[in-house]
Amino acid sequence: MIAKEIKRGEVVVYNGSPCIIETINVQSPSARGAATLYKFRARNLVTKQKADITLKGTESLDSADFQRREIKYLYSDADECVFMDNLDYNQYNVKKTDIADEMQYITEELEGIRALIYNDECVGIEVPTAVTLKVTKCDPAARGNSATSRAKPAILETGLEVQVPEYLEEGELVRIDTRSGDFLSRA
Repeated sequence: MIAKEIKRGEVVVYNGSPCIIETINVQSPSARGAATLYKFRARNLVTKQKADITLKGTESLDSADFQRREIKYLYSDADECVFMDNLDYNQYNVKKTDIADEMQYITEELEGIRALIYNDECVGIEVPTAVTLKVTKCDPAARGNSATSRAKPAILETGLEVQVPEYLEEGELVRIDTRSGDFLSRA
C-alpha cells in the first residue's frame, strides 16, 4: 500500500507486526524536486507500543492479514472483558488493561463494537466514533444559566467524567465523541 493511499484506522505491517494508523501528518516539500513526506503515528496491536513511521509518497507498507468483526459486550471479571462475535458466536477474552480507554464508552447495549482480529486472535477492539451515555451525577441546573455557554463536570454511567453544558441534569442522555472524550450533544 503506497504511503499517500494510507488512511487513518488502516492496519499495516511495520517491523513484522500489525500496526493501526492513528494520525497522519503530511509535509509538503519546500524545494523543487523534493519528495512529500508522510508521517504516521501508529500503535502496534500486539505490544500496544506507539511507533512513528516516516515515508516518502512513493514508498509503501504491506497491508496486514487482518479482520474487523462485529461483536457484542457480554461481561467482565477482575482481569478480562468477554465479547461475543455476532456472526459465529465465538467468544473473545481481552485483558482490561489493553482496552481501558475503550471501556469508558462501552455499555451492555452498545451496538457497533468491532474486534480487531489478527491471526485468529483478538488483539483489540474499536468503539463507534460517537456513543450515547446517561448522566448519573452532576450539579443541578441553575435557572437563567442557559444564555451562557459555561460547562460543568458530569459523571456518566460508565464512570467517565466529561464537561457538559450547565443546563443538563442527571438522567439525561448525551452523545460523546470517543476519539476525544468531548460532549457532542443531547441524545
